[in-house]
Amino acid sequence: MRSVNGEYHILENPDASAWDDFVTARGGHILQSSAWGELKTRFGWRALRLALARDDALIAGAQILFRQLPLGLPFAYIPRGPVVDPADQNTVVALFDALCRAAKSHGAFALKIEPNWLDDTCNSQFAIHNSQFANSIQPRTTIHLDLTRDLDAILAQMKPKWRYNIRLAERKGVGVRAGRVDDLVTFYRLMQITSARDRFAIHSADYYRAAFELFIARDPSTPLRSAQDARLFVAEYARAPLAMIFVTAFGGEAIYLYGASSNAHRERMPNHALHWAAIQWAKSRGCARYDLWGLGATTDADANAAHGLYQFKQGFGGAVVKYVSARDVVFSRWRYALYARAVAWRRGGIG
Repeated sequence: MRSVNGEYHILENPDASAWDDFVTARGGHILQSSAWGELKTRFGWRALRLALARDDALIAGAQILFRQLPLGLPFAYIPRGPVVDPADQNTVVALFDALCRAAKSHGAFALKIEPNWLDDTCNSQFAIHNSQFANSIQPRTTIHLDLTRDLDAILAQMKPKWRYNIRLAERKGVGVRAGRVDDLVTFYRLMQITSARDRFAIHSADYYRAAFELFIARDPSTPLRSAQDARLFVAEYARAPLAMIFVTAFGGEAIYLYGASSNAHRERMPNHALHWAAIQWAKSRGCARYDLWGLGATTDADANAAHGLYQFKQGFGGAVVKYVSARDVVFSRWRYALYARAVAWRRGGIG
């Protein structure tokens, strides 16, 4: 335990339950949850939960993920964090100082920070840490649906064609059910089909199974976790799975995290049915918002309205929102230059 400015003390890896309660109470993101840290730990990362505490109360904090990149480059990353009020300048300064010290002590050449703050949030908090603008890993632009209204109002905000397609899916025999662990083989097969069709990278089958285990599967004799849950939604026709989506609920926010679909029976609109089912489930869980999780390669949705993924997601209504830019805090300039060249190389399609 170490003191910060005589006002806070630093806690490393506080109890997972206490941490998750803190993150949800402060409106934090699921990527800052203990379960997300456990998921990444199973696949090559190390997770460190670091908090500023006053007496026994957690005041601010962040989950830092560490990974050894190729060429011997140890990297630190805070996805959708830290969990702190950006208007509380003194706490922001104290927290970022502690986070940078922790990253350096673990040998990181840089710390990438992607706050869960919208672009209208003041960015000046970063300047004191000698950070620089950087490429984001998580989607920077997305669409948020307001779930605080009743279901009729949520339907009314959709484009007429989307409401029609939701009804059409039902008329054409598409049913939606909750997925089980034995659906994961089919889910991964659909992910492979979608990846090939839409040209994006996917995780391994083991990764999606681990996500299912951590966020969905649990002993049925234990009570439902109040802060954290997820569901795999399966759209079927004649008992054949056509599409699936994996949606998380953490605190007051539901997120459409992964989705996959076959090339068959697309005219039956299974994806519209899936999202409508997920929206109803999220609202029943008490979520105030449904995050459609990114607009693909689109970084300025207004300028790229013809983008197919954008067109599909914006049909559900909601507001396009943009998060603040990622920032990199650099501890080793020569290693960071090597890293930047490697990133540019990969983005250029080489290798």
